[in-house]
Amino acid sequence: MGKVALVTGITGQDGSYLAEFLLSMGYRVIGMTRRSSTLNFERIAHIQDSIELVSGDLLDQTSLQTVLSESKPDEIYNLAAQSFVQTSFSQAVLTGETTALGVTRLLDAVRTVVPSARFYQASSSEMFGKVQEVPQRESTPFYPRSPYGVAKLYGHWLTVNYRESYGMHTNSGILFNHESPRRGLEFVTRKITNSVASIKLGLTNELRLGNLDAQRDWGYAKDYVRAMWLMLQQDEPGDFVVSTGETHEVREFAKLAFEVVDLDYRDYVVLDERFVRPAEVDLLVGDSSHGEAKLGWKREVDFPELIRMMVESDLEILKRQIG
Repeated sequence: MGKVALVTGITGQDGSYLAEFLLSMGYRVIGMTRRSSTLNFERIAHIQDSIELVSGDLLDQTSLQTVLSESKPDEIYNLAAQSFVQTSFSQAVLTGETTALGVTRLLDAVRTVVPSARFYQASSSEMFGKVQEVPQRESTPFYPRSPYGVAKLYGHWLTVNYRESYGMHTNSGILFNHESPRRGLEFVTRKITNSVASIKLGLTNELRLGNLDAQRDWGYAKDYVRAMWLMLQQDEPGDFVVSTGETHEVREFAKLAFEVVDLDYRDYVVLDERFVRPAEVDLLVGDSSHGEAKLGWKREVDFPELIRMMVESDLEILKRQIG
């Protein structure tokens, strides 16, 4: 019998790719979902018969203990969070409850029920925020610039604390931005590619964006879930930056996306102050040399290919919708 993996946030972008990968490695995959009237299984519909779904909530420690005692996982991947940075400014308390204290509840449940299980915490490059050095690596001081970044930092340090206090195999993956055709429409990258497809098909005629000068290190989510798994296969737990080492402006992302459909972004992009964050993160670019050396990880999809993949996917989706 293969290993058992519990994945929180399995219905999200990363959760769906990770579930696919773990199934390909022979795992029994258990996905934890919250009871919700708006739960969306679209990203895992094609593998739903191959995984097990259980009900649990990061806001309720008793439910977490029940899930762990019944599933007895060998590996736990905590991907669940309120993960949209812009929303964290208007829903700061909820973000803290889920993205910060949720990690506390889960780690403590793991310590109590399955202390030998290997644990992965989805940390974030947003913890670097107002960056203190370029590029950012595992030793770079943190300076988060949003309630989301602050909450992720709490979860990150707690993961380190449980490793050092209780000898648990807890790992933090400090993942830089990673996108895919499965990215939610509320994220700027998918907003761009979806709008490009809409404009190409004549469904709309403009794309409203905020800070075009913001720079990010964008990779492909399917590449990044391999790094998550590799962390839990190591003899010793640790923290690992996962990134491409390249930085690109939002403007460049938009330019390349429009070029996929032979259009000029300058004809369609409109600057809109509503989409500028109260505190902006201007430049994120990671140094993943430690993880690449220790884990043997390398990305396979480059920046232009990622954008092409996303635009073409959105074109297909919209074509199906309009018949």
